[in-house]
Amino acid sequence: MTRKVIALSFVLAAGLALLTATVFAADMFSGTWKLNVAKSKFSPGPAPKSGTQTVTLVDGGLKVVADGVNSEGKKTHNEYTVKFDGKDYPEKPTIDGKPNPDGADMISAKKIDDNTYETTAKKMGKVLTTSRNVISKDGKTRTTTTTGKNAKGETVNNTVVAEK
Repeated sequence: MTRKVIALSFVLAAGLALLTATVFAADMFSGTWKLNVAKSKFSPGPAPKSGTQTVTLVDGGLKVVADGVNSEGKKTHNEYTVKFDGKDYPEKPTIDGKPNPDGADMISAKKIDDNTYETTAKKMGKVLTTSRNVISKDGKTRTTTTTGKNAKGETVNNTVVAEK
């Protein structure tokens, strides 16, 4: 083999390895995550009764579909698609099929590293909360720390644990 062929082979192999590592790392975020209420802390409370979030990779970001039951026994639903570009994307949370007046209407996201991303929730252009999502090294646990104010003006300081 000539040096050019060897060099080209090395470059292609390195590029493929980098692409594979990037896809695998981003895949840490995807999957079906179930809320572990016992390991989570909600302030202000009360805690929801249950929650499941399905996260799917999309080009440059995530699609999130969340369903659960709030503390009052009402069904909750939220879904959005967001890219890791810091731009705002629409979010439309509902309770029992009706728009949630206390929910955010926009969300933005940025990837911090292979196991961490942050989202910022807004309502009518005003920042409500920032959430830092950290995936464990084994990929089985996601811990989300949310701080800020909810739409009612109450201080939010939640630590939510979800498991695959």
